[in-house]
Amino acid sequence: MEFPKNFLWGTAASAYQIEGRDTNDGKGDHIWNIYEREPGHIYENQTGDIACDHIHRFKEDVAIMKKMGLKAYRFSMDWSRLLPEGTGRVNETGVKFYSDLIDELLANGVEPFITMYHWELPYELYKKGGWLNRDIAEWFGEYAKLIAERFSDRVKYFFTLNEPQCFVGLGYLRGEHAPGVKAPLRDTFEMAHNALRAHGRAVQMLRAYAKQPIEVGFAPTCGMCYPETEKPEDIEAARQMMFSMSLQPSDNWTWNVAWWSDPVLLGHYPEEGLRLYEPYLPKITDADMKLISEPLDIYGQNIYNGRCFRMGPDGKPQEVTRPLGAPKTAVGWPVTPECIYWGLKYLDERYHMPMYLTENGMACHDCISLDGKVHDPNRIDFLARYLKQVKRAASEIDLRGYFEWTLLDNFEWNKGYAERFGLVYVDFETQKRIWKDSAYWYADVVKENGANL
Repeated sequence: MEFPKNFLWGTAASAYQIEGRDTNDGKGDHIWNIYEREPGHIYENQTGDIACDHIHRFKEDVAIMKKMGLKAYRFSMDWSRLLPEGTGRVNETGVKFYSDLIDELLANGVEPFITMYHWELPYELYKKGGWLNRDIAEWFGEYAKLIAERFSDRVKYFFTLNEPQCFVGLGYLRGEHAPGVKAPLRDTFEMAHNALRAHGRAVQMLRAYAKQPIEVGFAPTCGMCYPETEKPEDIEAARQMMFSMSLQPSDNWTWNVAWWSDPVLLGHYPEEGLRLYEPYLPKITDADMKLISEPLDIYGQNIYNGRCFRMGPDGKPQEVTRPLGAPKTAVGWPVTPECIYWGLKYLDERYHMPMYLTENGMACHDCISLDGKVHDPNRIDFLARYLKQVKRAASEIDLRGYFEWTLLDNFEWNKGYAERFGLVYVDFETQKRIWKDSAYWYADVVKENGANL
């Protein structure tokens, strides 16, 4: 088993979590900017106003990427930084920031991958209904046109949406993320449908206005499923549950693979979902489905953990309970490295697409030790276990790259600065960057193309 010679090793990040803002940047508000100003929404009422100050320190951060040997960097653009009202007026200061970032990446041998949307919905569009408004497909298309016109001369890789499972599910179904709404089920299915329509329109506009051949995809997430053993019946049990919509209660219905990826890659919603949620579904037209299933070049999947299954004696899948004291990350997520191999395998079987693992990583209880260094053996162990499974998958399927989450400790949404996912420690008072032990370890993995795993 080995990684392909041209395998792309990188890290991923999102705009709101690292960029920060200042009074002269011309950026408009997005839903998180509004949400964070209301007390009680974010841990200790912290805000992303400074975050990692990436808008001022991006050259330092790109220098870290170069020193680490990274081949690629997947970053999101803030829709409201480029189009402060979501449509119409262009903020040239925002365009210059992203243009300068792209130039700096390329000058340092790092391939830029743009994610168009990582949850930063312009507040002016939210006030017009946001994802509940069918016009958002055209609004997002206008945004895609601008990105293609201004950046596709230098950028070849684009992802439209990041984790729609989360921005619809956590933002509008469970109310845990911005804008903090607990909407009726009917509305959330409408939002999900419009998000996929917006994805399709963005694909059209990126292709129509690209200045060179480009590759377009999207980057959903979800927990994966993996078999208890490699017996054929257990493998089949996990495969069935991987794409089932019956795993989650209705108040968490968005947390699945099939409802989001089947329409995009297969051209139809899963029959199980249509049956389970028929009373809540919007009108779904043939034209909608044609738009949603615009052909893609690549497929991204964010994978952090999964659930284990066996085939029960009744011939039905049965979930395997995790052992008492089973390992968890600092945010309480289960450590399940097997899920990454089986998840990628099942996705490959179903969708037959070139893939990128667009996010994977863990939060640790990181701190600066007495020796002035940051020792994070748990993260190294986590990544070693998961990357061995990635390596196994890469030897069997068309897997083209891996983006570790994330380069820098950052603003972790409603958790504020309480959780640290970075390979590089950020002192948020001074903005000093300190390489953790895992950063040096990951640099060696990149240098050796995973041969040392």
